[in-house]
Amino acid sequence: MTRRLTGTNSAAIAAEFVRARTHAGSPAMGMVMTLIVVIDEDAVESALEAARLASHEHPARVLAVVLGSSRGAADVDAEVTVGAGWGGEMALIRLSGEVVRHPESVVLPLLLPDSPVVAWWPGAAPVDPASDPLGRLAQRRITDTQTVSNPSTRALHVQCAAYSPGNTDLAWTRLTPWRALLAVALDQHPLKVTGGSVSAERVNPSADLLVAWLASRLRVEVKRTVSPGPGVTDVVLETAKGPIRIHREDGRHATFTSPGNPDRPVALKRRDVPELLAEELRRLDEDNVYAATARYLTRSVAGRTSRRTPTRKGSKK
Repeated sequence: MTRRLTGTNSAAIAAEFVRARTHAGSPAMGMVMTLIVVIDEDAVESALEAARLASHEHPARVLAVVLGSSRGAADVDAEVTVGAGWGGEMALIRLSGEVVRHPESVVLPLLLPDSPVVAWWPGAAPVDPASDPLGRLAQRRITDTQTVSNPSTRALHVQCAAYSPGNTDLAWTRLTPWRALLAVALDQHPLKVTGGSVSAERVNPSADLLVAWLASRLRVEVKRTVSPGPGVTDVVLETAKGPIRIHREDGRHATFTSPGNPDRPVALKRRDVPELLAEELRRLDEDNVYAATARYLTRSVAGRTSRRTPTRKGSKK
């Protein structure tokens, strides 16, 4: 059931949640968190569908916020939905005018009491999500640099440089199966890794994070090479007895190669956004491995930049 509210406010939206739940015969929904989704108007449908599917595993109050033009008088419109396939309840809130500069004034009164808050930017994200007005309300902040088109590699570096406890990116979440396979491979073959490489599309933030993770953990040089895709297609770890390799061409199935063993097929499907979002909502504490990887990538980028910066003749180093 969906009801539209025009020229409304937080109190009216909260009252509509209660009225809709009571009308549905379920005044207590058993929701476990508040999920704030900050979206552009043209991405509303796809983002809400991903949040709806993720809510089946994580019943939540979903507050989808569309920030319109900040010109003119403040205006708040909302669509409140309970049921209709949601594992909780949802309000699509469109802000315009002066209130766009202070979206937290509308969202804060709608947060579920005594429960975690997660903020998700399916598209372009703030430079520093932790200091964003809506990001400050959340314990976990999820970005997705894969969706940024201009260019996403730069967007990843910006997010890593601005890392705060609780931040994560779906480019990192996409690597979970790869990291699990590589960890198992090294457990099965406790060989010293002397080098490595990661192949993926030219612009692929997940590949850049995978390079940083391997290099920081193994303390070896890991090269980044370009392939046609889709996504990450090849990871090779060099050892004295031969390479450990995971090769995937079709985005679904991979071949695992290791020294002295026959090749093995493994399932390695590229996952959709609802699966990625659901995975991130399972943990609400800091991801220490992502934090270390983000710091390593930031240092690496800073080091490459300083080496490329020319020193003026006669200047002091």
